[in-house]
Amino acid sequence: MASFERGQHQRIRLHVLPTKRFKTFAISLFAGIPLAEETVTPVALIPFVLRRGTANTPETIAFREKLDDMYGAGFGFDVYKRGDSQVVQFRMDVINDQFVSSEHSLLEASIHFLGDVLTDPCRENEGFRAKYVDAEKATLRKRLEAIVNDKIRYAAERCLEEMCADEPYRLHPLGSLDKIDEITPSSLFQHYENWLENAALDLYVVGDTSLEEVSKLVGEAFKLKAGTPSTYKKPQVKHTVKETKYVVDEMEVSQGKLNLGLRTGVGYDDKLYPAALMYNGILGGYPHSKLFLNVREKESLAYYAASRLDGHKGICTVQSGIEFANYDKAVAIIKEQLDSMAKGELTDLEMNQTKAMISGHLRELQDSANEMLAYDFNSVLTGNERTAEELLKQVQAVTAHDIVEVARNVQLDTVYFLRDRKEA
Repeated sequence: MASFERGQHQRIRLHVLPTKRFKTFAISLFAGIPLAEETVTPVALIPFVLRRGTANTPETIAFREKLDDMYGAGFGFDVYKRGDSQVVQFRMDVINDQFVSSEHSLLEASIHFLGDVLTDPCRENEGFRAKYVDAEKATLRKRLEAIVNDKIRYAAERCLEEMCADEPYRLHPLGSLDKIDEITPSSLFQHYENWLENAALDLYVVGDTSLEEVSKLVGEAFKLKAGTPSTYKKPQVKHTVKETKYVVDEMEVSQGKLNLGLRTGVGYDDKLYPAALMYNGILGGYPHSKLFLNVREKESLAYYAASRLDGHKGICTVQSGIEFANYDKAVAIIKEQLDSMAKGELTDLEMNQTKAMISGHLRELQDSANEMLAYDFNSVLTGNERTAEELLKQVQAVTAHDIVEVARNVQLDTVYFLRDRKEA
């Protein structure tokens, strides 16, 4: 299995996986800064505005036609959080030149396109173009309103907000609705310049190329101030829960959303991380898990019941949909599953099925260039290089004793319940 070649051009770390397995080039640029109240909303807005046009192609139609000229190259972005960092990921997919009759290098065109998007945007009067900022503020507002309207997502976010009330992790990566109106084209451009100067920048390319070729193209395409690459600060994973928080919100909902926030104390770079993956899988990660079978199937207490692990923050969350009247019973039976795992009540079937599910997922990563680079980015975030093959072996070696060690250190931090408005 080929491995990523590493390099650097000024402030950009380069990660290139030379392979002939794919007919396309997968390109991703990750730009991350610490989550902070004053920057999270404008930074979330920046990529929405950058996608509207560059100095070379200021009109959005011409900007999109440029992608069409590259045989329909794909371009998009995501904004999310990893640990206590806000990460903007720009993605491009373009066909390898040898499969089309292109007169120019499509890899070169793509990297130049990405360089223009990031470092040479469309400007107007010392700021961004006003009509683009206004339009994308409306887009961002709709995205945030959609979270409130999706009660499963809203409950999950509110649980984390309460759980991490004193930590940057409480912030949503898309920012907050009440901060959007105050953003102007000039203030956003100032945030953009600060973001570009301070962000940790990592460019990934997977395809039939080399580190040498990519490094040369990046040198031509990106107009950045000189400097050395920024690094990601490790989030606080260890946390002592003095008392479990119980929070109830009331809204116009027809079904209760019960969410629990657990502190595992285990981060991605911890030797117990493979056991934490197994813990989450057995607790609620898969259809054979304890939450699904005991809370949903046997007791018929929940419409859905599952758990999710954030290894970068050491947090495991439980999500379930219940009848309002079943709150006490549902909380009690979920706590029973946590106690059951701490006591080591793990069957061979649970162990084997969970290992098979995790292993299957890790093997599937190799079939997708974008999945491979996204997985590798974990090593940049944590400073711990662990290949998918290594993690697969570590998961296979996890014992019941390892899972119990994780389970006994899990602390119930927050119980959050979204219910209907009670009659006065």
